[in-house]
Amino acid sequence: MTFTGIPIAALDFYEDLEADNTKAFWAAHKHIYDEAVRAPMQALAVALEPEFGVAKFFRPYRDVRFAKDKTPYKTHQGAWFGESSLYLHVSAAGLRVAGGYWDTSSAQVERLRRAIANDVAGTALDRAIAAVAESGLTLDGHQLTRVPSGYPKEHPRAALLRYKSLTAHREFGSPAWLATKRAKTEVAKAWRAIAPLISWLDTHVGRD
Repeated sequence: MTFTGIPIAALDFYEDLEADNTKAFWAAHKHIYDEAVRAPMQALAVALEPEFGVAKFFRPYRDVRFAKDKTPYKTHQGAWFGESSLYLHVSAAGLRVAGGYWDTSSAQVERLRRAIANDVAGTALDRAIAAVAESGLTLDGHQLTRVPSGYPKEHPRAALLRYKSLTAHREFGSPAWLATKRAKTEVAKAWRAIAPLISWLDTHVGRD
């Protein structure tokens, strides 16, 4: 299937699901999910695969075993690409793209902090973050409320030392091009813009 865009029907489907997140709604509208969400997302994944790797799609069902919220379905369709450094999803709000290290282990967090505190590696991170910001992306990640113990509160990168994970994202919303093949170009452009951050993370933090 050739990718031709994410139809507005995908966003409408999730808007309706947010209003009626029930098994009855899903059963009655699953054909819309299949046609307007799953099929275009799979086609987009195939189009992106040569440059960014194979996609791993999240299941649409929520794990509610230990959740207070028992609604059965996720209100977005997400997918990871490559080594799980790149992410995108479609929801009622439109398209979101992201990249970086999100679910970090304690060992990765310690390596991240050491690298941020290091003059050479930390300065390189500052450059990577600046490059990401210039491309219209926003830095985020899990953060502590204060600088972790063992690091000076007055450190020049004290704000970065509070991070336990580092990612960057962009909320595209629902521009007219989302329903066209240009959506693939915009996703690819955003992911390339995140590359300096991911490269820094791969070099200084790495995977367990």
